[in-house]
Amino acid sequence: MDVRNCKDCGKLFNYIGGAPLCQTCLKKLDDKFVQVKEYIYDHPGAGVQEVAEENDVTPGQIRKWIREERLAFSDDSPIGLACESCGSTIKTGRFCKKCKDKMVNNLGNLYQEKVQEPQVRKEYNLAKMRFLDN
Repeated sequence: MDVRNCKDCGKLFNYIGGAPLCQTCLKKLDDKFVQVKEYIYDHPGAGVQEVAEENDVTPGQIRKWIREERLAFSDDSPIGLACESCGSTIKTGRFCKKCKDKMVNNLGNLYQEKVQEPQVRKEYNLAKMRFLDN
């Protein structure tokens, strides 16, 4: 059993995995997420700072939700992040479509390459069992 203090409220809780938050704080964070999502839907032209101030959430938390692909923005939205690989502007996630496809192809190529089997000498005529006469 892993007991930790909640990162937000300091209360002890049984840590299972994920964010180091107690169930109460996780519920509050999920409620904030729904609130932010509805705000963005109602105000599609709002920037990260405005969304953060209006919903009492840090801009870092909003960027985290974007990186986790929990929030996505339309192409005409001013909100955009840089792809972690090439630096192009994206609206959700960590990588742009081009970089994702490139990674998928690289991983697919690893499984398609045939591994050369070691060559075994095939000299069956020399390998015979011999018996001695008594």
